[in-house]
Amino acid sequence: MRSPLIAAFLGLLLADVAQAHTLVATSNMIIRASQRTLDFTSDTTTSIRDSKVVREAHDDAASFVASNGDIRGAHLEAAFDTLRTRVPEARDASDQVLAEAILAL
Repeated sequence: MRSPLIAAFLGLLLADVAQAHTLVATSNMIIRASQRTLDFTSDTTTSIRDSKVVREAHDDAASFVASNGDIRGAHLEAAFDTLRTRVPEARDASDQVLAEAILAL
């Protein structure tokens, strides 16, 4: 009788530990992404901030981030091209990081 209860308890305990590790890993990824976004944003020039193409992509960037990359608007695609052309640091950045940077501008 005790063996099934102990096994069930250990199973629940291990599931809680796994969830805690997943939460920590997710939090670390979000923090690192935010730091990359801030670093990228601080390195952009005034001309990029003032770029009409980048400004017009703000709403598309918000949709992109909110949908985890499922919604990709034409303005956002144009802004990605502009950023990757004008900013060397943006060439290797992911679309997610660029979209977050556009939102931060």
